[in-house]
Amino acid sequence: MATVAALYRHPIKAIGREEVAEVDLVAGQTLPGDRLWAVAHEAAKLTDGEWNRCVNFIRGASSPSLMAVTLRTEGAKLHLSHPDRPDLTIDPTTDSAALVDWVAPLVDKGRAAPTRLVPAPPQRGLTDTPIPSISMASLASHAAVAEKATEPFQVHRWRCNVFLDGLAAWEEFDWVGRTIRIGEAEAKVETRLDRCMATTVDTDTGIRNVPTLEILKDFGHQDFAVALVVTKGGRLRTGDEVTPL
Repeated sequence: MATVAALYRHPIKAIGREEVAEVDLVAGQTLPGDRLWAVAHEAAKLTDGEWNRCVNFIRGASSPSLMAVTLRTEGAKLHLSHPDRPDLTIDPTTDSAALVDWVAPLVDKGRAAPTRLVPAPPQRGLTDTPIPSISMASLASHAAVAEKATEPFQVHRWRCNVFLDGLAAWEEFDWVGRTIRIGEAEAKVETRLDRCMATTVDTDTGIRNVPTLEILKDFGHQDFAVALVVTKGGRLRTGDEVTPL
Protein backbone atom coordinates (compact mmCIF):
# COMPACT_ATOMS: atom_id res chain seq x y z
CA MET A 1 0.00 0.00 0.00
CA ALA A 2 1.35 3.41 -0.97
CA THR A 3 0.97 6.34 1.41
CA VAL A 4 1.93 10.00 1.30
CA ALA A 5 5.23 10.37 3.16
CA ALA A 6 5.76 14.12 2.60
CA LEU A 7 4.26 17.13 0.84
CA TYR A 8 6.28 20.10 -0.42
CA ARG A 9 5.47 23.38 -2.09
CA HIS A 10 7.86 25.88 -3.65
CA PRO A 11 6.22 29.33 -3.55
CA ILE A 12 8.99 30.87 -5.66
CA LYS A 13 10.14 28.72 -8.56
CA ALA A 14 13.73 27.46 -8.02
CA ILE A 15 14.08 29.46 -4.79
CA GLY A 16 13.33 27.65 -1.53
CA ARG A 17 11.04 24.88 -0.43
CA GLU A 18 8.50 24.36 2.34
CA GLU A 19 7.04 21.19 3.83
CA VAL A 20 3.31 21.16 4.59
CA ALA A 21 1.08 18.65 6.35
CA GLU A 22 -2.00 18.97 4.14
CA VAL A 23 -3.37 20.72 1.06
CA ASP A 24 -6.73 21.07 -0.67
CA LEU A 25 -6.31 19.89 -4.26
CA VAL A 26 -8.51 21.49 -6.93
CA ALA A 27 -9.38 19.87 -10.25
CA GLY A 28 -7.28 21.25 -13.09
CA GLN A 29 -4.96 23.23 -10.82
CA THR A 30 -1.43 22.83 -9.52
CA LEU A 31 -0.60 22.26 -5.85
CA PRO A 32 -1.91 25.22 -3.81
CA GLY A 33 0.90 27.64 -3.00
CA ASP A 34 3.35 25.99 -5.40
CA ARG A 35 5.44 28.07 -7.83
CA LEU A 36 3.24 31.14 -7.53
CA TRP A 37 6.20 33.33 -8.47
CA ALA A 38 9.40 33.11 -10.48
CA VAL A 39 12.35 35.46 -10.95
CA ALA A 40 12.80 36.40 -14.61
CA HIS A 41 16.24 37.21 -15.97
CA GLU A 42 17.41 39.87 -18.40
CA ALA A 43 17.27 37.53 -21.42
CA ALA A 44 13.71 36.37 -20.72
CA LYS A 45 11.08 36.46 -23.45
CA LEU A 46 7.85 36.40 -21.47
CA THR A 47 4.17 36.54 -22.26
CA ASP A 48 2.80 38.18 -19.11
CA GLY A 49 -0.23 36.49 -17.56
CA GLU A 50 0.52 33.13 -19.18
CA TRP A 51 2.62 30.05 -18.47
CA ASN A 52 6.22 30.51 -19.60
CA ARG A 53 9.05 28.02 -20.02
CA CYS A 54 11.60 27.59 -17.25
CA VAL A 55 14.45 28.94 -19.43
CA ASN A 56 13.02 32.44 -18.85
CA PHE A 57 13.74 32.26 -15.12
CA ILE A 58 16.76 31.85 -12.87
CA ARG A 59 17.03 28.22 -11.77
CA GLY A 60 19.20 25.68 -10.02
CA ALA A 61 20.22 23.93 -13.23
CA SER A 62 22.30 26.95 -14.27
CA SER A 63 22.93 28.59 -10.86
CA PRO A 64 23.40 25.74 -8.37
CA SER A 65 23.71 27.97 -5.31
CA LEU A 66 19.97 28.64 -5.55
CA MET A 67 19.32 25.04 -4.51
CA ALA A 68 20.45 25.82 -0.93
CA VAL A 69 17.68 28.37 -0.32
CA THR A 70 15.09 27.41 2.29
CA LEU A 71 11.77 29.15 2.78
CA ARG A 72 9.02 29.56 5.34
CA THR A 73 5.58 31.11 4.77
CA GLU A 74 3.90 33.25 7.41
CA GLY A 75 0.66 34.75 6.12
CA ALA A 76 1.53 36.94 3.13
CA LYS A 77 5.21 37.00 4.11
CA LEU A 78 7.97 34.72 2.83
CA HIS A 79 11.07 34.17 4.98
CA LEU A 80 14.12 33.08 2.98
CA SER A 81 17.47 31.74 4.19
CA HIS A 82 20.71 30.69 2.53
CA PRO A 83 24.08 29.74 4.06
CA ASP A 84 25.81 32.56 2.15
CA ARG A 85 23.19 35.31 2.45
CA PRO A 86 21.50 37.19 5.32
CA ASP A 87 17.95 36.11 6.02
CA LEU A 88 15.28 37.98 4.07
CA THR A 89 11.58 38.54 4.73
CA ILE A 90 9.41 39.82 1.88
CA ASP A 91 5.87 40.27 0.71
CA PRO A 92 6.20 39.08 -2.92
CA THR A 93 3.44 41.42 -4.06
CA THR A 94 5.40 44.51 -3.01
CA ASP A 95 9.05 43.54 -2.43
CA SER A 96 10.15 42.30 -5.85
CA ALA A 97 13.25 44.52 -5.92
CA ALA A 98 14.42 43.29 -2.52
CA LEU A 99 14.22 39.68 -3.65
CA VAL A 100 16.05 40.38 -6.91
CA ASP A 101 18.87 42.08 -4.98
CA TRP A 102 19.01 39.15 -2.54
CA VAL A 103 19.26 36.39 -5.16
CA ALA A 104 21.60 38.27 -7.54
CA PRO A 105 24.82 37.07 -5.79
CA LEU A 106 23.53 33.47 -5.99
CA VAL A 107 23.31 33.56 -9.79
CA ASP A 108 26.42 32.17 -11.48
CA LYS A 109 28.76 34.60 -13.19
CA GLY A 110 28.12 34.75 -16.92
CA ARG A 111 24.44 33.90 -16.50
CA ALA A 112 21.69 36.38 -17.33
CA ALA A 113 21.07 38.58 -14.29
CA PRO A 114 17.75 38.49 -12.41
CA THR A 115 15.46 41.43 -13.17
CA ARG A 116 11.96 41.03 -11.73
CA LEU A 117 9.55 38.79 -9.88
CA VAL A 118 6.82 37.38 -12.14
CA PRO A 119 3.45 36.08 -10.84
CA ALA A 120 1.97 32.83 -12.09
CA PRO A 121 -1.14 32.94 -14.28
CA PRO A 122 -4.50 32.39 -12.54
CA GLN A 123 -5.25 28.94 -11.15
CA ARG A 124 -1.87 27.38 -11.83
CA GLY A 125 1.74 27.59 -10.76
CA LEU A 126 4.76 28.09 -12.97
CA THR A 127 5.62 24.40 -13.11
CA ASP A 128 8.08 23.07 -15.69
CA THR A 129 5.24 21.36 -17.58
CA PRO A 130 2.86 23.30 -19.83
CA ILE A 131 -0.01 21.38 -18.23
CA PRO A 132 -1.08 22.36 -14.67
CA SER A 133 0.66 19.42 -13.00
CA ILE A 134 1.70 18.17 -9.58
CA SER A 135 4.90 16.12 -9.31
CA MET A 136 4.84 12.84 -7.41
CA ALA A 137 7.76 10.51 -6.64
CA SER A 138 8.54 7.36 -4.70
CA LEU A 139 10.99 7.32 -1.82
CA ALA A 140 12.07 3.87 -3.04
CA SER A 141 13.10 5.37 -6.38
CA HIS A 142 15.00 8.08 -4.52
CA ALA A 143 16.73 5.44 -2.40
CA ALA A 144 17.76 3.53 -5.55
CA VAL A 145 19.52 6.64 -6.86
CA ALA A 146 20.93 7.62 -3.45
CA GLU A 147 22.51 4.17 -3.07
CA LYS A 148 24.68 4.89 -6.13
CA ALA A 149 25.64 8.39 -4.98
CA THR A 150 28.94 8.94 -3.18
CA GLU A 151 27.70 11.97 -1.22
CA PRO A 152 24.61 12.69 0.92
CA PHE A 153 21.69 12.73 -1.51
CA GLN A 154 18.72 14.76 -0.24
CA VAL A 155 15.17 14.31 -1.52
CA HIS A 156 15.00 18.09 -1.96
CA ARG A 157 17.19 17.80 -5.06
CA TRP A 158 14.12 16.63 -6.99
CA ARG A 159 11.89 19.58 -5.94
CA CYS A 160 8.84 17.30 -6.01
CA ASN A 161 5.44 18.04 -4.48
CA VAL A 162 4.46 14.57 -3.23
CA PHE A 163 6.67 11.73 -2.00
CA LEU A 164 5.20 8.25 -1.54
CA ASP A 165 6.22 5.42 0.74
CA GLY A 166 5.32 1.77 0.15
CA LEU A 167 6.12 1.37 -3.56
CA ALA A 168 8.92 -0.55 -5.22
CA ALA A 169 11.54 1.52 -6.99
CA TRP A 170 10.18 3.01 -10.24
CA GLU A 171 6.73 1.42 -9.68
CA GLU A 172 5.14 4.87 -10.08
CA PHE A 173 6.14 4.80 -13.77
CA ASP A 174 3.67 1.91 -14.24
CA TRP A 175 0.84 4.30 -13.30
CA VAL A 176 1.29 6.58 -16.32
CA GLY A 177 -2.02 6.81 -18.18
CA ARG A 178 -4.02 5.67 -15.14
CA THR A 179 -6.20 7.56 -12.66
CA ILE A 180 -5.26 7.33 -8.99
CA ARG A 181 -7.05 8.13 -5.78
CA ILE A 182 -4.76 10.36 -3.73
CA GLY A 183 -6.25 11.15 -0.33
CA GLU A 184 -9.75 12.50 -0.95
CA ALA A 185 -8.83 13.60 -4.49
CA GLU A 186 -8.32 11.84 -7.81
CA ALA A 187 -5.72 12.56 -10.47
CA LYS A 188 -4.53 11.23 -13.81
CA VAL A 189 -0.87 10.27 -14.05
CA GLU A 190 0.07 12.03 -17.28
CA THR A 191 3.77 11.44 -17.88
CA ARG A 192 7.20 10.72 -16.47
CA LEU A 193 9.40 13.73 -15.74
CA ASP A 194 12.91 13.98 -17.12
CA ARG A 195 15.51 15.61 -14.93
CA CYS A 196 18.07 18.40 -15.25
CA MET A 197 21.40 19.44 -13.72
CA ALA A 198 19.68 20.93 -10.66
CA THR A 199 19.52 17.41 -9.20
CA THR A 200 23.32 17.22 -9.07
CA VAL A 201 23.44 19.91 -6.38
CA ASP A 202 23.74 19.40 -2.61
CA THR A 203 20.76 21.30 -1.20
CA ASP A 204 22.60 22.08 2.04
CA THR A 205 25.56 23.79 0.36
CA GLY A 206 24.47 24.70 -3.19
CA ILE A 207 27.50 22.85 -4.62
CA ARG A 208 27.35 20.23 -7.39
CA ASN A 209 28.58 16.93 -6.00
CA VAL A 210 26.65 13.96 -7.48
CA PRO A 211 26.40 12.95 -11.19
CA THR A 212 22.67 12.35 -10.88
CA LEU A 213 21.93 12.22 -14.59
CA GLU A 214 24.62 9.59 -15.15
CA ILE A 215 23.21 7.54 -12.28
CA LEU A 216 19.73 7.71 -13.79
CA LYS A 217 21.13 6.50 -17.12
CA ASP A 218 22.30 3.36 -15.31
CA PHE A 219 18.60 2.64 -14.80
CA GLY A 220 17.96 3.08 -18.54
CA HIS A 221 16.39 6.55 -18.46
CA GLN A 222 16.86 10.10 -17.25
CA ASP A 223 13.49 10.36 -15.45
CA PHE A 224 12.39 10.81 -11.88
CA ALA A 225 8.82 11.35 -10.63
CA VAL A 226 5.57 11.59 -12.59
CA ALA A 227 3.28 14.50 -13.40
CA LEU A 228 -0.32 14.36 -12.13
CA VAL A 229 -3.32 16.37 -13.27
CA VAL A 230 -6.04 16.60 -10.63
CA THR A 231 -9.40 15.40 -11.98
CA LYS A 232 -11.37 15.50 -8.72
CA GLY A 233 -10.56 17.88 -5.89
CA GLY A 234 -10.21 16.99 -2.22
CA ARG A 235 -8.04 17.17 0.88
CA LEU A 236 -4.61 15.51 0.80
CA ARG A 237 -2.66 14.87 4.00
CA THR A 238 0.57 13.12 4.91
CA GLY A 239 -0.26 9.51 5.73
CA ASP A 240 -3.12 9.33 3.19
CA GLU A 241 -3.36 6.29 0.93
CA VAL A 242 -2.63 6.50 -2.79
CA THR A 243 -4.05 3.77 -5.03
CA PRO A 244 -4.60 3.31 -8.79
CA LEU A 245 -8.24 2.99 -9.82
